[in-house]
Amino acid sequence: MNKKITFVLVLALAAFLVMGSASAGLFDFLGGSSDDTVKIGYLPSDHDAALFVADAQGLYKDKGINTELVQFNNGGDLMTAMASGDVDVGYVGISPVLSSAAAGVPVKVISAAQIEGSGILVTDDSDIDDASDLAGKTVATPGEASIQHVLLSAYLKEKGMSLDDVNESAMKVPSINDALKTGSLPAAVTFQPYVSLGVTDDNIEELVDSSEIFPGHPCCVVAASQDFLDKHADTAKDIVAIHENATNFINDNIEAGKTDEVVKLLPEDIVANADAEAKSLESFPFISGVNDTYKANVDAFQELEVQLGILNETIPHDDLYWEA
Repeated sequence: MNKKITFVLVLALAAFLVMGSASAGLFDFLGGSSDDTVKIGYLPSDHDAALFVADAQGLYKDKGINTELVQFNNGGDLMTAMASGDVDVGYVGISPVLSSAAAGVPVKVISAAQIEGSGILVTDDSDIDDASDLAGKTVATPGEASIQHVLLSAYLKEKGMSLDDVNESAMKVPSINDALKTGSLPAAVTFQPYVSLGVTDDNIEELVDSSEIFPGHPCCVVAASQDFLDKHADTAKDIVAIHENATNFINDNIEAGKTDEVVKLLPEDIVANADAEAKSLESFPFISGVNDTYKANVDAFQELEVQLGILNETIPHDDLYWEA
């Protein structure tokens, strides 16, 4: 090759490399991905609607944030990934966050996402009409690290029973409704939109809503690893602001009777039935921030987990929250 051409190419490549430190374009050019990409974990639930809305509306791109959304079956798996550094931020239930923090995992809640939004589903042919009828029956949950596990424990305790009285089985959430429909599973504690989807089936009904078990209970939050917060505080602040904007969009449209405007922005694997999805979104509150009222609700939930033997002690606010 001509030496002059070679020299020019070398100079061009060097310039690209220098510029690449400030741009993800070079990484795309070379077929790789930028180290600045924020990996956000989530569950297959409309509890994470603010994440989906923000992504669909390009709110992260508007702030110059490259994101990679990673789906997990349950909060325990997501928090394991966060602990290992495979996920930076997560839309996840408060229960696995509390368990992780209690175990010494450096993680913080940076915003609330929503409250309530779960329920106990039963099949008609199981003849389950109250808590006592669950005795000896198999009850599916997303797993012991899930908030649904806590809700089941709390419901049984309130009725003078315990988990020893039922056969709790961990299942992938999308498979729960199928098992209920086929009759191979009599009962389950699951989250939305699967509660609303379940009751569209003639053989499935909601035994009790989580709002009846623990009114106003915290559910999903936006959590982040301490390492991410230490290294990317400004990006974390932007993510909190983006979450708030997306949450306001959701609430404004629901209040205006335009829930379908939110539904159309959710992933296809979340929206199996548009009408059921709309009812789901309208059935629980979406929130943002970590104000004193929310912290008090989390404190009460922590006390419940201590009573149930899930936590040994409550976690101080300074160890649990990061506020932009």
